[in-house]
Amino acid sequence: MKDDERQEVEVKLHTPDLSKIRDALEAAGATLTKPRVFERNLRYDSADGSLKTAGVVLRLRQDEAAKLTYKADSSVESGIVSRFEAEVEVSDFETMDVILRRLGYKVALIYEKYRTTYELDGAEIVLDELPYGNFTEIEGDAATIERVVERLGLGGCRRMPGSYVDIFADVKARLGLDVRDCTFEAFEDVEVVELF
Repeated sequence: MKDDERQEVEVKLHTPDLSKIRDALEAAGATLTKPRVFERNLRYDSADGSLKTAGVVLRLRQDEAAKLTYKADSSVESGIVSRFEAEVEVSDFETMDVILRRLGYKVALIYEKYRTTYELDGAEIVLDELPYGNFTEIEGDAATIERVVERLGLGGCRRMPGSYVDIFADVKARLGLDVRDCTFEAFEDVEVVELF
């Protein structure tokens, strides 16, 4: 696959009530492709933080499988984010973590979420539950994304151009939280007020 074919194009929408989104997806005839699953994500960086500074994401994810992901070269237009993404499934999450650490990377952040995945009109729609709120991501080409947003009645939802890690940093600042990781345990005693 060529580099220009490895573009991830998606929009992230703040959708507090995911049950309404599920209802809209079912009414539109969407296909549930992956039932709700827990994800644990490790974000890596060099000791000097050069990956973050360069806008590069190096992530190891564990859900039903383990995947190593590299993302870079992000651009945003009308709230739709486009960036280079290369991802590969790895056979052993723990061993991949050891390899990355031996290469000099450190875990800069752990974040968790629950994700449910649907397909509709050639787009992938995911319902994400994070410790600080609920979001819907729609991935496809820009025209397909806009059609699906309209079809699901999501035009009034706030578009979030940042990553979940960016949003977490904002939430931490707003709430004055002194936590490194975005885990459900870290938010156990935190009252998350409407921030978006």
